[in-house]
Amino acid sequence: MTTASAPSQTLFRQYLVLTKPRVTQLAVFCAVIGMFLASPGLPDLGTVVAATVGIWLLAAAAFAVNCLIEHEIDARMLRTARRATARGTISNTQVILFSGMLGGLGMLVLYHLVNPLTMWLTFATFVGYAIIYTMVLKPLTPQNIVIGGLSGAMPPALGWAAVANAVPAEAWILVLIIFIWTPPHFWALALYRNNDYAKSGLPMLPVTHGKQFTRLHILLYSLVLFATTLLPFSIRMSGPLYLACAVVLSGLFVINAWKLYKEYSDEQSRKLFRYSILYLALLFAALLLDHWVGLI
Repeated sequence: MTTASAPSQTLFRQYLVLTKPRVTQLAVFCAVIGMFLASPGLPDLGTVVAATVGIWLLAAAAFAVNCLIEHEIDARMLRTARRATARGTISNTQVILFSGMLGGLGMLVLYHLVNPLTMWLTFATFVGYAIIYTMVLKPLTPQNIVIGGLSGAMPPALGWAAVANAVPAEAWILVLIIFIWTPPHFWALALYRNNDYAKSGLPMLPVTHGKQFTRLHILLYSLVLFATTLLPFSIRMSGPLYLACAVVLSGLFVINAWKLYKEYSDEQSRKLFRYSILYLALLFAALLLDHWVGLI
């Protein structure tokens, strides 16, 4: 029985990798935070579950399309060469069917169990990432991650729309935080994966402008990020608890970016990249904690 189930488990794992589960988890987490922040009390849990499932399905579909479009590029990069699309163990037709099934189901869930606004916003995010960013921006400009970052920054707005059926200024501030966070997060990865990106042919900033130029931009973006994370407190969307967390977390981000700027090492670049993921999760968790404290 164990032997017979092994191939199906392997195939399941191959499809799962195409959805980029770690990235999807962070995106869905930010969407869920948006759902809770959109409600003065606890949101309807049925809506939260349905919206979480729908957004996850469409995000997974977008990442699968991304893997399909970039299969030749992925095959040239050590980090992505083991993806099933890069190795050819899953055909293009299978990926299209897989993505279509996930995306179609996600849209049905969002339309019928959440609201049409959330469905259309999530679908627009799908198109922005899978088509506009992956097919147009990424291969054409070293500012790809900056311009295309809006798609990846949308989850809080999607979550807010799911509960409130509207996207007010508070939601867009959360989107702005992720939008500013994305370039230093991704460029930290691109720095220590520079050789990989050089082989890929993609015009990533460290490849086109060098590591020193990229490190400077990471530092500058980290300073802008620090200021941006103060906006929720400045518009009274959050209180002193969030402010304290934002100052500490963003301060550590700037310190790590400064160390990378002053003296480059792959280890420091990895450290900043790993911290940037933890940073975003903790920052949004602080927003939620502050929101709940305010309700007590």
